[in-house]
Parts: sequence; C-alpha cells; structure tokens
Amino acid sequence: MTLFRLAASAASMIVLAATPVAAQTAAEAQVLDLSKRAIALRSVQGPGNQSPAVAALFRDALVAGGWRAEEVEIVPYEDTAYLIATWPGSEPSLGPIVFSAHLDVVEAKPEDWQRDPFTPVVENGYLYGRGASDTKFDAALAVASMIELRRQGFRPRRSIVIAYSGDEETTMATSKIIAERLKNASLVLNVDGASGTLDEKTGKPKYWSWQGGEKSYMDFRLEATNDGGHSSAPREDNALVQLARAIERIGSHRFAPEVNAITRAYFEKAAAFESDPLKAAAMRAFARDPGDKAAIAVLRSDPYNTGKIGTTCVPTMASAGHAVNALPQRATAIVNCRVFPGHSAAEIKTELERAAGEPAVTITDITGDTATVSDASPLDAALVASFERALAKSWGKVPVIPMQSSGASDSMWYRALGVPSYGASASFIKESDDFAHGLDERVPLVNIKPGIAFYTALLRELAAK
Repeated sequence: MTLFRLAASAASMIVLAATPVAAQTAAEAQVLDLSKRAIALRSVQGPGNQSPAVAALFRDALVAGGWRAEEVEIVPYEDTAYLIATWPGSEPSLGPIVFSAHLDVVEAKPEDWQRDPFTPVVENGYLYGRGASDTKFDAALAVASMIELRRQGFRPRRSIVIAYSGDEETTMATSKIIAERLKNASLVLNVDGASGTLDEKTGKPKYWSWQGGEKSYMDFRLEATNDGGHSSAPREDNALVQLARAIERIGSHRFAPEVNAITRAYFEKAAAFESDPLKAAAMRAFARDPGDKAAIAVLRSDPYNTGKIGTTCVPTMASAGHAVNALPQRATAIVNCRVFPGHSAAEIKTELERAAGEPAVTITDITGDTATVSDASPLDAALVASFERALAKSWGKVPVIPMQSSGASDSMWYRALGVPSYGASASFIKESDDFAHGLDERVPLVNIKPGIAFYTALLRELAAK
C-alpha cells in the first residue's frame, strides 16, 4: 500500500528511478535490517548501555558500503559512545554537511508494553520497538541512504558527516562534544524524529515541517527553609505553605506571547491544515498580531499550541518535611521551563521570582550543562527550496511549513556555536501514531522507499554546492 502518487512525468524526476531495481531493493532492505538490529540493542543510560553496539552496527554498515575504516570513528564516553563518520568531499576547505541523530533511547519497561520494547516487531505495515520513531529508524534510514548515494557513484564536493550522539535523551554530554568538534560545518540536518505529518483518514502526506528553532530547556529549584518545630505550635513562616503559595502563583503565571520569523510563518501556513475554524482563525490572527488577546486565549486553551506562543514554566516536582508531627524545616520544588529563543536563564529567573512573590522562597537555576540557550537558525529560502525539490522527487508535491520545537534536541548545541541546524527527517507519521518516549512506539514502514529518495536527492544538491 502506498501513501503517495506521482504522475508519470514526475516519476522520471526521482533520483532512484535510474537505479537498478535490485540495488534499490537492497537499500530498502538494509534500512529495515539496520532498524531492527538497532532496536534490539538496549541503548539506555546505565549499566549494560548498548549505545556503543549501535554505533558499531552503523560503522560496520558504512565500512561495508565504501567508507575507509579510519573515516568512521567511535568514541567511548562514560557508559556510552558517539559516532562520527566522514565522507570526504573534493573540496575539504568547504564546511561539511552534517547528518545528526542519536544512538540512545528512553528507558522502556517490558511489563508495560504489549510487545517487548527491545524485540523489533513488524506488524500491519509498522515497525514496533523502543527507538522506532525516536530515532533508530531515522538514523538507519540516513545511513542506508548515504550508502546508496555512494553506490550510485555520487562524489560530493562538500564532505558529508554522519554524527550520532550517545546520550541525547539524558545528559547530552556527547551532543555538546560533537557540536564543538564540528563547529566548522556549513549546515546540520537533524533527522531526529518524523518531520512529515500523514492525514489521519487517508494516510497520505498532509504537510512536511522543517524545524528551524527550539525552545531552551531550563530547570529551577524553589526552596523555603526555617528552623521548624513541633506541629502543636504552628508558626506563620511555615516553609511548606510559603512554597505552596509560590508554586500556585508560578503555575498561574503566563509569560508574554511572542513570535519570530519561524513561528509567524508556521501559524500563517499551518492554519490551512487546522480542522477547527476557531483555532485556524486564532492562528492567523496571532501571526498578524501576537498581542491579540482573543487569539491568545484560544491558542492557550490547546496544549498543542500553548507552547508555540511563548515561554512556559511548569511546576513538576515537590518535596517537604521530615516527620508527620513536625513543622517542615525545608520545602523544595522543581519548575521546568521551555524558553522562547532570545531569553537568558537570568531573565527567566527574575520573572519567576516576581511571579512567586515570596521573598522567603529562593529560586536557583539548576539546569547545569545538560542544555544551552540558542537562537533560531536563519529562515533560509534557498534551503527551503532544496527541501521542496527533494520532497517532490520522493513524496510528490507536499506543502512545506517551518516549525519551532517545544522540546530539545542536539540542534541547540550547533546553534549555540552559530552553526545553522534544521530538523529535516524524511519520515512521515500520523499524529495518532506518535508514541515517541511512550508505550508501543512505532513507525510506518511506508517511509523507507521515499525516505531514501528524499535523502539522496537532497544530498546530491546540498553537497554539490
């Protein structure tokens, strides 16, 4: 069953159409084989972490596909490892094109799943398993596509680098190391997670989004302390009550709505695909005027959109007291923030302090070095045109929409160093099938053939510049 149709005249444009059938079938088979073998490796932080084995799996495939052994580097780091594989271009002075993804996955408990999370299962056109959509399938698809592109005889002018981190889901230590090593890159294509959306009813491509920015991740600790005492002698400065008041006020606080070039373009274009007329109108109104109170109210009522219109800070954890019959000597809470690009941790801390309104409650930035602040990548019209042409040669004519992520990815480390990074996965998925980090994670296998066509077409263009 196929999710796209191409006219006969358009079909001749597909790069892979000129490829022998047997070779293309081998490339498609390799995607599934690598994906299944990667999913079977439990690349989870902690004892027994098999991220190095996933790196070795991809290394062996690349070496068998024509890379010299010294061009594929696996670097151990604590319990994980990262992979950097270089396909040297004819002009090494040019900044390379980097393909970014990660080897690790979020923990999964077999007893919670219908299928064992680390036993890949193909069923009804889907590949199930932890990492299927985040992001072992996409990592395998990119590797197999590079091997296929090389088999076709392509010779890049710019070097192409495959850079897969080993702890994106946790500390991001290797993510930071890789970005520093590749800060001479001209462009990063982050294939972490599906960029395309399939229609829920027809299963056909609805639109494709390139991710040009993401909100910064920040954690803050709230703390109230005092001498405590016997619960039979209550006092006004109860640490738990002080903290509770601060949490309630922060939970009710709303940061000022704002837009940048990417989010404005997103709301303008995505409104056409919103089935709710009220939300569609609000999206257009907000793009015109981010101060439109009626539009803001509509968008804030939707969890999917509220994070797109500004910074959000949410209390996520709390702890207090040391005995049921004693006044608490210490009460603490964690507030997690997703910060709109352009704001520092100091700015957010100051606004949280004002919102809390409790002088007795101290607020401390505890984010550490697991995240960084980064501006959005440029809205590059030429690159967007390249995306559109590659999509036309793989999936057919599909609307292209810019996107700013509310989550966090390896892209922020590149952007913080001034390297443009864009989320640009070849995969499509229904919103109802998006179980990344959740139970019974899956990805539709219909992505394989057009995915290879997308990456080979895109790299033929970008690496030749």
